Amino acid sequence: MMTERQRQFREQYKADISPLYNGLLHIAVIYGVGAAAIWYCTGQMRYAGWEWLLALPVFIAGNFVEWFMHRHVMHRRIDVFALRAIYERHTRQHHQYFTDLEPTIDSTREFRIVFFPWRVLITLGVGGLALGWLAAQVFNANAGYVVFVTMVAQYLVYETFHYCCHVHDNWFVRHTPFINTIRRHHTAHHNMGIMMKYNMNLTFPIADWFMGTTDLRRGLLGHLFNGYSEKHVKQELKPIIAKFRDDHSRVTLDGPQLTFQEESVMVGGGRNETCAMRAQ
Repeated sequence: MMTERQRQFREQYKADISPLYNGLLHIAVIYGVGAAAIWYCTGQMRYAGWEWLLALPVFIAGNFVEWFMHRHVMHRRIDVFALRAIYERHTRQHHQYFTDLEPTIDSTREFRIVFFPWRVLITLGVGGLALGWLAAQVFNANAGYVVFVTMVAQYLVYETFHYCCHVHDNWFVRHTPFINTIRRHHTAHHNMGIMMKYNMNLTFPIADWFMGTTDLRRGLLGHLFNGYSEKHVKQELKPIIAKFRDDHSRVTLDGPQLTFQEESVMVGGGRNETCAMRAQ
């Protein structure tokens, strides 16, 4: 079920997709290039040992970069060409196409609104090469390869988890740990009322928990293994979520038009709640 506003946006968006676009080719390039890069780098390693420990800090840093990009670039209009384009594609297109009422796709042509364009993979590759080179200079070549492999693997996990958030409900996404958690987490993010401030992680909700930008009031492990449960949704957010689930009269392409009272509740979702949530 979807609102008339969402239905009309979807019809127009799909009509504007180039007839040359091929969704399967889109993801084949993403996963093919990513897998090839990982295969090549692991093949170049020589007796890597302690260097694999670098994967953990790179993973954690990547989780916070994921959060930062989503919160402060994809949901904040910055009048710089590339950054503005990211905002337009995400807030003004992706979030109009998907809502928490209807967050799913029906065809491979809709992969265009789910997966990042190829230039993101290129940008990630350039950044990964730079950081990998730096790690190689500081430590050794194995360390550089580990950094690069971790970054590419994390991006592929991001795309996979995001895809799992937008397919129709099935046994796999409902019962697979971490995937069921992020599916609920991301579907809640697509509620028009809270989309600009809550649930910014798309892999593991670590940064959301730490930064207090989660719609749940739980500890870290509770967040990671929450699954589909709605038991711990913050009470103060429930009226906003319910209001904007099927009433989009106060929704624009740039997000919801919140009342002063609703906005004041949203402010409570910031850093001032973090300590209280960690204690639970």
